[in-house]
Amino acid sequence: MAPLTYRYVALTDVGLRRSNNQDSGYASPRLLVIADGMGGAAAGDLASSAALAEIRDLDRELDDDTDGDALDAMRTAVANANHRLAQLIADDPAVEGMGTTLEAMLWDGEKLAVAHIGDSRAYRLRHGRLSQLSIDHTFVQSLVEEGRITPEEARVHPHRSLLLKAILGRDDFEPDFTWLQPAAGDRYLLCSDGLTDMVDDETIERTMKLETIDAAATELVRLALEAGGYDNVTVVVAEFVPGDEPIDEDLVCADGKPQLVGAATSQPRRRTGSVSASSAPAVHVAGAPGAVEPDPEELRYAPLPVPRRRWVRWLLGSLVVLGLLGGAAAYAYDWSQRQYFVAPSDGMVAIYRGVDVDVPGLTLKTVDEVTRIEIDTLPPYQRDRVAAGIAAADHDEAKRIVTNLSIQVTEPTPTPTPTPTPTPRRTPATSAPTEAP
Repeated sequence: MAPLTYRYVALTDVGLRRSNNQDSGYASPRLLVIADGMGGAAAGDLASSAALAEIRDLDRELDDDTDGDALDAMRTAVANANHRLAQLIADDPAVEGMGTTLEAMLWDGEKLAVAHIGDSRAYRLRHGRLSQLSIDHTFVQSLVEEGRITPEEARVHPHRSLLLKAILGRDDFEPDFTWLQPAAGDRYLLCSDGLTDMVDDETIERTMKLETIDAAATELVRLALEAGGYDNVTVVVAEFVPGDEPIDEDLVCADGKPQLVGAATSQPRRRTGSVSASSAPAVHVAGAPGAVEPDPEELRYAPLPVPRRRWVRWLLGSLVVLGLLGGAAAYAYDWSQRQYFVAPSDGMVAIYRGVDVDVPGLTLKTVDEVTRIEIDTLPPYQRDRVAAGIAAADHDEAKRIVTNLSIQVTEPTPTPTPTPTPTPRRTPATSAPTEAP
């Protein structure tokens, strides 16, 4: 079987509500990348393009002696991207708060090394079925995983764009890294949330089945714009084929050159100062001719003020954290004192208040009532249950457990007292009868 290779295409559009494109996309015979910049006027386009510039360093033949495998090289490149953003923020504090998502795949000739952070997504179409490969690092995704909302509700949740993880130039970022094994015929899609917020997965699946990846990418962008185009929309599509299969000369990738789209194609503008509602890009308000309101996405990603008295912020933050921990501890203790269980106490069955857990320096259980039931008078099975502790939802249930145990009490079998063996009475000797004459 011939080794695999892939065809590729990258496409972007600024959308119908944005004044600039903060997405950056890249596709080449070795590397596929999406970076969705965030920060609005705090330089989202600068963040995505700077991160992509570091990731593009992977688009070369890897040296096993210095780079390790493709996944090691990916980890290094993502760390470099994070460090680059930290440098930009240190040079210009006005852009603090900027960041970017990242979805990247590096082909080593056999498999894909993948990096993911944020809410840009990776999909795979295999045998006509679309599957989402990445897990969104968002607030609403955490609600879905906790079972508090459904995936359908997550699509329309007002905080669906609130990120929990992103590349922000900080030390506490935690990307996901993994391997993928492609097969001939697989199609992979990397996209920004400008697509997934506008187009559902069923429609994406149908579109990914179009005859060519160029047609699929074009149609995906068109559908996002047709649905409202509230955000920049960027897609990178790749299709795996046998390496000896001739390339269709009509495909954009027929020339074998890398494709770079979005913010990374131009020098992103540097920001200074702060942003206000009047300076943020605006959208028209329906039903109010001429009226505008600030773009909610731009305001959500508005830059932080230049840090001053940073130690005060750290102190206040620490106090808040300590307060939350103290509150949580107080709640946990209060909850424990509303619990009951039945267990032994000095050989007797007792009702305890609290939880049967030993915590050094803290008493979480106290004897609430000692019954008259001796442990030794219970059947073996019940003795074992009491020894292990029988949990009760409340005091009334604990009493019912004790009542049930009292019914099963068995009186100890008395030890029989030995009966003395009677001494046989001796019969006085009599003279033997004499025979009558």
